[in-house]
Amino acid sequence: MHIDAFIQRFSAGLAVMEELPLPQSRRAYDKLCRTFAPPDPAGMRVEDSMIEGVGVRRFMPASPLSGCVLFIHGGGFTLGSVESHHGSAASLAGILGHEVVSVNYRLAPEVDYPTMLADCRVVFDAIQPVALVGDSAGGRLAIDLAHQLKDAPPLGLIYPAVGRLSLECLGDDAPLLSRNDVLDIRQLCPDIMAIERDRHPPADRIDMLTVERDPLTRPIEAAVNDWRNAGASVGYRCAPHMVHAALHAQAQLPEMGVAWQGFCQTLKQRLNG
Repeated sequence: MHIDAFIQRFSAGLAVMEELPLPQSRRAYDKLCRTFAPPDPAGMRVEDSMIEGVGVRRFMPASPLSGCVLFIHGGGFTLGSVESHHGSAASLAGILGHEVVSVNYRLAPEVDYPTMLADCRVVFDAIQPVALVGDSAGGRLAIDLAHQLKDAPPLGLIYPAVGRLSLECLGDDAPLLSRNDVLDIRQLCPDIMAIERDRHPPADRIDMLTVERDPLTRPIEAAVNDWRNAGASVGYRCAPHMVHAALHAQAQLPEMGVAWQGFCQTLKQRLNG
């Protein structure tokens, strides 16, 4: 698939959602994202369960390595679920060889950002993961969860929201995520602004995946530089020509697939090295 075809299909799906009430919009988003997901890796078992009142979906490879990975989905803090990001979590489990636990944290506007973070912390404390991975909004939650920990595990972050999130620090508008979209999300969840928090690395070992066409990439690169200067080991790769949300179609977009595979393999080396 060419990136322009992905943008057209995803944009059309988002446009339909704008006409729907929020509960239906969320279901439509889950369905839209799943249309791009590849089949689960051979031999993988998938189970839905609850951990202290928080929903999770477990992705278990045929012969899993010791320790599990916590995955936190994106969706702008109002959308997304274990269903929308099923493909990403399954792919992650297949490449890493570890069980992946995807958390179904509650969303805005029903709850505030600290409550979302608390849901993720409940699952983290219960499973004690060997790594913490999140994309977009989930990446922000992963960073703030890591900041709460005395000894954070390795982090895998895919185009997270970092820093001030102001017009001065953001990059140019891009398909599927504009500068105004970011400002709207910041207004809805003001706690995600992390001017002071993001000056310090959330973990000693971090792997970052971004895309070329995304207003969040500029502040991400600034944070990567700060974290490296502070002594953290930070791997960084940027998928050329790709846009925010391209992770959903990594199996169909060659540039995103290469970047995703490299990101996962580097994280795997950190876990098994």
